[in-house]
Amino acid sequence: MSNGSRQMKAVTIPEFGDAEVLRVATAPVPEPGPGQVAIDVAYAGANFAEVLYRRGVVDVPLPFVPGIEVSGRIRAVGEDVEDLTVGQPVAALSIVDSGGYAEVVVTSADLVVPLDGLGIGMDVAAALPSNSTTAFLVLDRVARIEPGERVLVHAAAGGVGSQLGQAARLLGAGHVVGTVGSAAKIETAKRFGYHEVITRDRIADAGEFDVVVDMVGGPARRAGLDRLAPMGRLVVMGNASGAEDIGIPANELWFTNRTVSGFNLAAFAAAFPEETRRALRRAVAAAATGDLRTRVETLPLEQAAEAHRRIESGTTTGKLVLDVAAL
Repeated sequence: MSNGSRQMKAVTIPEFGDAEVLRVATAPVPEPGPGQVAIDVAYAGANFAEVLYRRGVVDVPLPFVPGIEVSGRIRAVGEDVEDLTVGQPVAALSIVDSGGYAEVVVTSADLVVPLDGLGIGMDVAAALPSNSTTAFLVLDRVARIEPGERVLVHAAAGGVGSQLGQAARLLGAGHVVGTVGSAAKIETAKRFGYHEVITRDRIADAGEFDVVVDMVGGPARRAGLDRLAPMGRLVVMGNASGAEDIGIPANELWFTNRTVSGFNLAAFAAAFPEETRRALRRAVAAAATGDLRTRVETLPLEQAAEAHRRIESGTTTGKLVLDVAAL
């Protein structure tokens, strides 16, 4: 539902293409339905998922407002929402229907976590819902990590990679290794909980791992599978390299006692909103105590195209967030 009498500014995808297609436009202010809340957005996280929307890899109706995570204050609550109040500071996933690159977003109340009294800045809060929530879900729910296990994470200096290393240690991993695409990123990745960081071309010498998390795809995926110990688990959660898919024969898995699983936050949040919210609460609590750190850089919402270009270039470290309140 929307109220056509009020308008807001939003960054839209009017057509699929490169970063230059993004446009600042006006759109009706959305109103929450039952079980939903409307949020006055302070910051919106910038993610590779939104790049995929813009490229047309994900089939979305045009014009489309991207934005899978936000921080801000509750603007309005729909029917049947009892634990959130107008004016309350929150972190939220808007990943199911998107829309975060806007002054107002509507999302399910089940994907919203209060920030009252936690001392977390709104810029940092916008960086937590996607990457940090994903880190806990991937390791705990999908990989079912056990204390003392060895973990390998590809793209360790990126947004989600920077959270996976820390989450692995919080969940009791014995040794956590990250891989990066260039030596220039090694020192950055080391600040995010990794015992060791190597370039991806050195993975063959890294030993065996109980858990491998791959969002890169291509040769990195195959190399990660080859490094799995017996009963090891490979979790696939992206293909940032854009490489052709790697076929994994089922016979290879049962011969070697290995497992391959997939994780997609949008699909998981739609199917299991309450579990997603618990993971988001866990991430927010860890950030509040300082157990989970994130490196945040802000850009104005009008520079969403620049954020996309930097994400696509593979040169980003930590997290980019877009300042919406400054519009």
